[in-house]
Amino acid sequence: MKYLIRIVFSFVFTAAAAQNIEVSGTVTEEKRSIPFANIYISGTNQGTSADMKGNFTISLKPENTELTIQAIGFKTRRISIDPEDYKETELNIAMQEDALGLDQVVISATRNRINLKDAPVIVNVLGSKLFNATQSVSVAESLNFQPGVRVETNCQNCGFTQVRLNGLDGSYTQVLINSRAVFSALNSVYGLEQIPTSILDRVEVVRSGGSALFGSNAIAGTINIITKEPVLNTWNIASNISLIDGEIPDRTLNFAGSVVTEDLNSGVTIYGMNRDRAAYDANGDGFTEITELTNNTLGAKAFLKPSETSKITLDLTALKEYRRGGDRLELAPHLTDITEQLDHNTFIGGLTYEFSNPEMTNNYSVYVSGQHTDRKSFYGGLGGGRTAQDSLAASNAYGNTSDLALLGGFQFTHNFKNNDVLTTGVEYNRSRTEDDIAGYKRFIDQEVNSYAAFGQYEWKPVENFTALVGARLDHVDILGEYAVENVERKSKINQTVLSPRLTILYDITNELQFRGGYARGFRAPQAFNEDLHISSVGGEPQFVILSDDLKTEYSNAYTASFNYSKSINKLQTDFLLEGFYTELIDPFTTVSTGASLPNGSILKEVRNGSGAYVTGTNFEIGVSPSSDLTFQLGGTFQQSIYKEDQILYEADPASEREEDIIISEFVRNPDFYGYLNVNTSPFENFSVDLTGTYTGKMTIPKVINANGFLELRESPSFWDMNLKLSQHLDITENFHINLSTGVQNVFNAYQDDFDTGPTRDSDYIYGPSRPRTFFFGIKFGNLHD
Repeated sequence: MKYLIRIVFSFVFTAAAAQNIEVSGTVTEEKRSIPFANIYISGTNQGTSADMKGNFTISLKPENTELTIQAIGFKTRRISIDPEDYKETELNIAMQEDALGLDQVVISATRNRINLKDAPVIVNVLGSKLFNATQSVSVAESLNFQPGVRVETNCQNCGFTQVRLNGLDGSYTQVLINSRAVFSALNSVYGLEQIPTSILDRVEVVRSGGSALFGSNAIAGTINIITKEPVLNTWNIASNISLIDGEIPDRTLNFAGSVVTEDLNSGVTIYGMNRDRAAYDANGDGFTEITELTNNTLGAKAFLKPSETSKITLDLTALKEYRRGGDRLELAPHLTDITEQLDHNTFIGGLTYEFSNPEMTNNYSVYVSGQHTDRKSFYGGLGGGRTAQDSLAASNAYGNTSDLALLGGFQFTHNFKNNDVLTTGVEYNRSRTEDDIAGYKRFIDQEVNSYAAFGQYEWKPVENFTALVGARLDHVDILGEYAVENVERKSKINQTVLSPRLTILYDITNELQFRGGYARGFRAPQAFNEDLHISSVGGEPQFVILSDDLKTEYSNAYTASFNYSKSINKLQTDFLLEGFYTELIDPFTTVSTGASLPNGSILKEVRNGSGAYVTGTNFEIGVSPSSDLTFQLGGTFQQSIYKEDQILYEADPASEREEDIIISEFVRNPDFYGYLNVNTSPFENFSVDLTGTYTGKMTIPKVINANGFLELRESPSFWDMNLKLSQHLDITENFHINLSTGVQNVFNAYQDDFDTGPTRDSDYIYGPSRPRTFFFGIKFGNLHD
């Protein structure tokens, strides 16, 4: 009997298999094959991928079937076919370029891969097309080209940069490396200028607190830096030279290569960069406005698929950077009037194991990541003096910093049959920072241990509505010691905080979408990026220290937006209007105390303010009538206001000539800023890129005496415009050359009132990061850009 049953079952399964029809075809774009496109049955996880030549085969039931086709850089396409029609005929699928990037797949919205249009949270994506158009060497140079984001330089001596999201400074932003929070406070000081764009696949930016599941510090938003993955067997070498102000060289050399096996089950990408930039003195006083810099980066990313439902990914990046600013760069730092010199050695790595059940309904991810930075520093100099005491203080201004960040976690995702998605997970994050400058008796020893659990439910009761409900529970344990000269502070925090999040997406029509959301965040008392930077005022260092009894800062963030996008044949249009309001409770504020320490140093103190809010509107317009022309324009109107007047400078009670400096709005925050990006190809293989940023007027504090006394000045507005011309040459089928030239900051919109001399305020810097700069580049390899 059992043999009869086996025969019956065998017959049934054979018959069922025989009913399926093998459909073969090719995915192309204007006769050019598209490698590795994904073809799957709509609404399911069943499908296949095209090979390197765009060829595919998929097994379908003999009934009308809707297929979804996706490929990087192309519009998602859905087609309905009858497999019977393709028994003996190939299915050729023609794709169209996604010029505005409306059909990209992102991960920063929900911690899972999701189409940009389906994401309940607005995600902006910066890719290689923008990196090339703007001639960006580092991440810091490209982030300005989206609404709500502004990168500023904060120091003439060392080039410290920070990114502001929706009007909040850099410490409110969670920076991720490959979706992992291992970008520490120390990395945030110089790290955005250290990471080259040549190693990146893309950068995803989520504004406001919509990405709270990635970490507690995502009050202003999240910047997710994603490095390149191996996709094709490729190689390329690129070289660029820029001439700052027409004469100061900035040279870069990049290389990248990928190898992928024929079965696409394993691959590796290796990349590297060398950068050498000379120092630039804008006003001829002998002191730098742009630092001398050398950077060497080497990294790799590899994957292995042990089975159809599992994948192991490994990424490693090593950064070695030297930068120096001040005067007389040829001398030892302690023999100069002012020098800030930093020597960084950074290692970042991560390992992820992803696996699923055969039906792809349960997805698991186990991951570990880490970062370690060793920094040797010098902040000081003779300050214009030549006494024995000056020389002794200067020779003791050398420091050492050790910074470690470790992250481990587990994530589980379940896809329900009704398209709902449940995501849960746990994470452990540990960071340890030791910063010691013996000569100033400056010491920071900070240890942070964070234990977190997160969960979210993506609810889709009807086709045109999605609600994302989630929360992150953090238990934070902070132990910190902070000392400068005779001032000592301690921080001992042990608290548990729940950060809820709610966002909704409603498709009003096929073209018009509404998104709204709320998120709560917090920042526990600890040293952040700006606290680890030492500026120079009056020839003396200026230190930041935490106040006694500093309380945790909380935030409530609200967003609402309308997004209209429509495609008609090759015409793509996109319009975004977003409003945001972020309330800060007990915000951390930095006050210049007016106190001068025994060693002459100036002291700033981080205190809790009475409350503040940031509110405004972001807008973005994109139009692409064809693949030969793309136009994008975006901007931000905003206000950053303290609920009660805030002390910026606290006068010395013994001084009759000084008084408190009081502010009602955030400094260094323009009411309006924006960007422009136009790309056109008037001739075949020739392109023109016109890009630029606008920065409105803003209030800038300037220190005017050795005690740190301030005056407030208003900066002018700036248009920083760039022009790039590129010519592509096909030498052979597998060897291509790309030549480029152009001008950055065409109109030379640059600050013209820098403070001068050894006693200058090095933080008095604003506007574009460089004057008019000419550049020339060449790139060659086996892949068409």
